[in-house]
Amino acid sequence: MRTALCVLGAAAALALLPAGHARAEGQDPDRDFTISDPRITESSGLAASRAHPGIYWTHNDQDAPLIYGIDSRTGETVATLTMEGVGTPRDMEAIAVGPDGDIYVGDIGDNLDGSWDHVWIYRFPEPKTLKDQKVAAKQYVVKYADGPRNAEALMVHPKTGRVYIASKNQAGGGLYAGPERLSSSGTNTFRRVDEVPWVTDGAFSPDGERLVLRGYFSAKEHAWKDGRLGDGGTGVGAPFQGQAESVTYTTDGSALMFGSEGVNSKVVRVDRDTADVPATEAPKTPGSPEASATPATGDTQGGGQGSATVGFLVLAGATVLVLGIKRLLRR
Repeated sequence: MRTALCVLGAAAALALLPAGHARAEGQDPDRDFTISDPRITESSGLAASRAHPGIYWTHNDQDAPLIYGIDSRTGETVATLTMEGVGTPRDMEAIAVGPDGDIYVGDIGDNLDGSWDHVWIYRFPEPKTLKDQKVAAKQYVVKYADGPRNAEALMVHPKTGRVYIASKNQAGGGLYAGPERLSSSGTNTFRRVDEVPWVTDGAFSPDGERLVLRGYFSAKEHAWKDGRLGDGGTGVGAPFQGQAESVTYTTDGSALMFGSEGVNSKVVRVDRDTADVPATEAPKTPGSPEASATPATGDTQGGGQGSATVGFLVLAGATVLVLGIKRLLRR
């Protein structure tokens, strides 16, 4: 049933994907690409490599401590990293590259919304060579000042190196700031500094001046000022995807790369200079995943307003059903 629902959601997503978003796949880096590795069935995080142009790091939702380097020119895996020095991951949801060149992995998911009193962050230097190898990783214990919660977004500021986590909740989540420097010898307490909508991933721009947050149906780019969201955000033309899970900037900051779960999942590039559109206001249902976020106007272009609305409702219903079944299976 889960497979059928995912197919339904993916079909609706493909039907609604605006033509202006997609780029032809080819040998140029940082373009649309399809993850071809059959081991990657639930790509849940995405980060652009700093050391290897055109390479993107990803990982499965729940898996062994494995990180995959994908070449955006071909969609093929060019490096499989096995993290050593960490326990068995519970729910890896996010990945980011810090200003020091280290890769940060957020084992921060909690589908039972507070069943674990702590979560983990893993950290290791980005390898200088692309090959299958073992990497020595540090493991950090993380707790939230206001109690346990579910989260899928981990962001590392490219200038300060400070780590942020965005929690995920039907009524809206919180943006949490970690200590200035993570400690591997004690507990790292993350404190709520701002409010966010239902978020499945986020990323800082390379210059550290913007923060993009995505949900299942939309994404917004916010100005970043003094460690907080500086404005209400500007909608970006995020593509409709079967289970929208990840986002990152290209290393030059000119575009956003959006990813999703699933076998042979596609990563879609959206250029910032053509995708920025004002966020629209629409009636919101209290408690809905997007209660605090509205799909950007660019998300409904093409196919007519009526077909876009119907398709959106089909996708929304399919996604809600998938998430419900996914939660039951994990229980």
